[in-house]
Amino acid sequence: MRSFAFALLFAAPLALGGARLAAAQEPLRTAVDGTFAPHAFPKLGGGTQGFNVDLFTEVAKRLGRPITIDSASFSGLIPALNAGRYDFLAAPVTVTKERAENLLFTEGYLYTAFQFGIRKGSDPIKSLDDIRGKAIAVNKGSAYDAWAQQNAEKYGFTVQTFDTQPDAVQAVVSGRAYATLGGNTTVRYAATRTPMLVPDFVIKETRAHWAAPFRKDNAELRNKVEAVLECMKKDGTVAALSEKWFGDKPAPDDAENTVFPGYGVPGLPGYDPAPHELNCK
Repeated sequence: MRSFAFALLFAAPLALGGARLAAAQEPLRTAVDGTFAPHAFPKLGGGTQGFNVDLFTEVAKRLGRPITIDSASFSGLIPALNAGRYDFLAAPVTVTKERAENLLFTEGYLYTAFQFGIRKGSDPIKSLDDIRGKAIAVNKGSAYDAWAQQNAEKYGFTVQTFDTQPDAVQAVVSGRAYATLGGNTTVRYAATRTPMLVPDFVIKETRAHWAAPFRKDNAELRNKVEAVLECMKKDGTVAALSEKWFGDKPAPDDAENTVFPGYGVPGLPGYDPAPHELNCK
């Protein structure tokens, strides 16, 4: 009887250790919008490629976890996260006050902002006053279309809408429009594929964090993922992936190179200001 009790006592820590090991080996479940190049888009031969795929594959590797990355419509990603289908979202999600009230976010790994792209050789845009009398091409129904429609009269420009962002880019390259307005990463990526397009003026007031969202009850995993992202910023991995996919070397004060204090996005709901030390391996 005593030997049986001793065996149980000995087996208990082994079982606990085994459970922890099994949990550590469970795949991280996440998803992206698989049509949002260069963040995530189909690759020849099947599968998905892009900045966010590379970024979170590396995060999982450093956590010692496998990862499964689904490709789905962006509109369904946050509901699926809240339903427990995913542990977090690898898709770039703009952190807003409304979203931060319902989700936990890591700090931003990229800044998103509205940016103009112009034809090579055109006069650069130094301020919004420089687009007066010009035609601006946008993707119909996008946030950039909404901004253009709301501000066309104020700044004195005309709006040309197109079914896709590539069509808006071609309008600029062909001379039908002076500039296209889109997200900074998509404009920069388009420029790497279209030599006649040049990334130009950024509307800094539109700048926000792109970060990874988690459910409110999963602060532990949020903090672990953020710590890995911070180490990847410190060793240059995030900046290198940014340059690979977007074509430009990030500035020292860009989000790719900035380790923010605490956990989350400073100044927004869900932010935890508690300091923490990095243990980068």
